[in-house]
Amino acid sequence: MSIPDSMRAVVLDAPGPPEALQLRTLPVPVPGPGQVLIRVTAAGLNRSELHTRLGLADGVTFPRVLGIEATGVVAACPGGEFAEGARVVAMMGGMGRQFDGGYAEYTCVPVSQVLEVRTHLDAAVLGAIPEMLQTAYGSLTVGLDAQPGETLLIRGGTSSIGLATAVLAKRLGMTVFSTTRDLARTPLLQGVGVDHVVLDDGAVAPRVRAIRPEGVDRALELVGTPTLPDTLAAVRVHGVACVSGMLSNVWTIPDFYPIAYLPRGVRLAGYGGDAADLHAEVLQGFLDDVAAGTASVPLGRTFPLEQLPEAHRLMEEGHAGGKLVVLP
Repeated sequence: MSIPDSMRAVVLDAPGPPEALQLRTLPVPVPGPGQVLIRVTAAGLNRSELHTRLGLADGVTFPRVLGIEATGVVAACPGGEFAEGARVVAMMGGMGRQFDGGYAEYTCVPVSQVLEVRTHLDAAVLGAIPEMLQTAYGSLTVGLDAQPGETLLIRGGTSSIGLATAVLAKRLGMTVFSTTRDLARTPLLQGVGVDHVVLDDGAVAPRVRAIRPEGVDRALELVGTPTLPDTLAAVRVHGVACVSGMLSNVWTIPDFYPIAYLPRGVRLAGYGGDAADLHAEVLQGFLDDVAAGTASVPLGRTFPLEQLPEAHRLMEEGHAGGKLVVLP
């Protein structure tokens, strides 16, 4: 594969507004042993990158090309772990924080963060999947230990993770309650199989218990700690709530006193996984199901690199309506 000397990339010099994301020309990175150079065909946008832009993320060095995930083809792999031209996805492990990530035409990542895929899915659809699927799958399996036939409440249901979790939960045969602050988004939730759309005006638990008096078996908290007490109140005795997201940008609990904070008998877990939690066979199986039409991808809008500030503004305002994807 012919590799150019330079590439376009979106750089953040320091935390700031969406306009702080600047399109520039940079040298194409040169991979060393244990690394893979990927020609990026699509990269999903994530709240993690919003946190970095706002200065809320730890361990970030600037200037930095953001993007904790990317999909594309292998341009070079000195160690031979992946063949040139192989279609791959990469995610996490310091991408977009400790080293440059997916908001670029090329990205260089550790071999351990890369998975090869076999699919003919459109670049935008594939680009929407890796981190979204990893978090949704990890939350259901590791965080919640969700079982077929159980009930699940998703707090923050219209987020990309919330939509993806609903898709996976329905494939498990779960009954899904999912929240929205705007009932006009009901068709979006019903489109991914949600059984009960719940208006989130701050008091979700009474609405959930009006339908299921004993409470739900599992609850996924994606908004963060401001709504967590109400989410916990919707869970049955011996049920589990898992915090996997921070759409509110608030993730700590001041003066946490477990006995007073947690409802009697309700279990609280957290999930913040890595690429290793998404097994290759799970990813490939999901891609195959999407291609066969038996699974769906909640894709929102796509953007070229030069429109990333607009995409970040849309994400920050909570108007994404699905996964946002940049197409370099």
